[in-house]
Amino acid sequence: MKRLTQLLWPIALSITLAACGTKEPPAAAVAEAPAATAPDAAPPVAPAPAIVTGLPDFSGLVTAYGSAVVNVTTVAQGEISDEGAQGLSPQDPFYDFFKRFGFGSPHGQPPPLARGEGSGFLISADGYILTNAHVVDRARDVTVRMTDRHEYNAKVVGVDVRTDVAVLKINADKLPVVRIGNPAALKAGQWVVAIGSPFGFDNSVTAGIVSATARSLPGDAYTPFIQTDVAVNPGNSGGPLFNLQGEVVGINSQIYSRTGGYQGVSFAIPIDVAIHVKDQLVSTGRVERGRIGVTIQDVNQALADSFRLPRPYGALVSQVEDGGPADKAGLKAGDVILAVDGRAIERSGELPAIIAGIKPGVEATLEIWRDKAKRKFRIKVGELQDDPEVASRQPAGNSDTGRLGLAVRPLSGDERQQLHTMGRLVVEESVGPAAEAGVEPGDVVLAVNGAPVASVGEFRDSLVRAGSVVALLIQREGAQIYIPVRTG
Repeated sequence: MKRLTQLLWPIALSITLAACGTKEPPAAAVAEAPAATAPDAAPPVAPAPAIVTGLPDFSGLVTAYGSAVVNVTTVAQGEISDEGAQGLSPQDPFYDFFKRFGFGSPHGQPPPLARGEGSGFLISADGYILTNAHVVDRARDVTVRMTDRHEYNAKVVGVDVRTDVAVLKINADKLPVVRIGNPAALKAGQWVVAIGSPFGFDNSVTAGIVSATARSLPGDAYTPFIQTDVAVNPGNSGGPLFNLQGEVVGINSQIYSRTGGYQGVSFAIPIDVAIHVKDQLVSTGRVERGRIGVTIQDVNQALADSFRLPRPYGALVSQVEDGGPADKAGLKAGDVILAVDGRAIERSGELPAIIAGIKPGVEATLEIWRDKAKRKFRIKVGELQDDPEVASRQPAGNSDTGRLGLAVRPLSGDERQQLHTMGRLVVEESVGPAAEAGVEPGDVVLAVNGAPVASVGEFRDSLVRAGSVVALLIQREGAQIYIPVRTG
């Protein structure tokens, strides 16, 4: 039985920082001191002003906007429950196999309905709700529960897997709504607050600080994540991230963990990205994204020196797609993209999100470093197409990598449907470094160091190119997490 641990946080406590040192003598003593000693006496040092004067009180924020945060419950034909493995003892080696993968009972009975939970928040008084795509993807029924316990059947208006954003609609009006903020104004060190339903506990409030902004994660090239240390757990997915002004600045989406549970690193989708996706899903039912047809990489100091760049920044073009927008515009391998329409590119991971936000067919201006000088190119942005279904060309069977201690195999179409996953590889065995990092049998492997893997061969190839630390994007029980595995 899991233990429930309560953390008591007296947020009203006021903290005052004081300078350390010897107390100044009384004024009278200073006046009576011999004049000869005055030049040698240290001048009095004024105490430094307090930088942190106290912890904030979030109760007003929660009172004002907590009612706009909702619990999202889904029902799908999915994983088998304990009762579904009828006829098998829990000690039977096949019990966990049937239970985890949802194949139905050994007697051929269909698996029972699987229920999932997440969070969301109202963005309009007439019932539009934002949440995560992975919360409602493949759901047969979606129910939204308000803080006053009213429940509504929700329609899934649209799902965008690339950004992990989904839009729901309930038939109601005069509903409480959140205020939308500006994530670009966020700074590392600022307080933020999450409200959601971790483990089904409605309207749970957690707080922390912004750890970083515009964070690029492996496998999520189109989302400049907000990194925080706010406690986010299963059920928080899709809930809002507030600033201290009570404005929503992000949607809590992922955690980075060695165990599958919260370990102090969580990520939120910037709300401006989500609103852009929402507007397209509501109006057209799909999301258009720009593309220019290049493969890019970061610029380190050695590369900057070789290209005579003043400092290491920008996105280095390593390959140009034949006949693509960049090729037609005159770009070539070795060019360094420094800016797009005046927006500077510090790291290569910033470029895909910027290009994706440009409407296909629109011309953009690229600032390029080539031959020790800056140049400008006009480029007509193309449209990013959804990835086609990739059939595995590898024979079915295990891939014993040895290096990570992982054995993986392809998932069949039926298995993918039963697991509600877009992934194509499942972990059959985890030992050594992978097991120590928290990878478990039954985990679905989505990407390796940012590269999606659709076959055993692609998985092997990704490991060959990887360094001493391999970042695995894993899907486990409906949630996506990153697990770093150190191999050396």
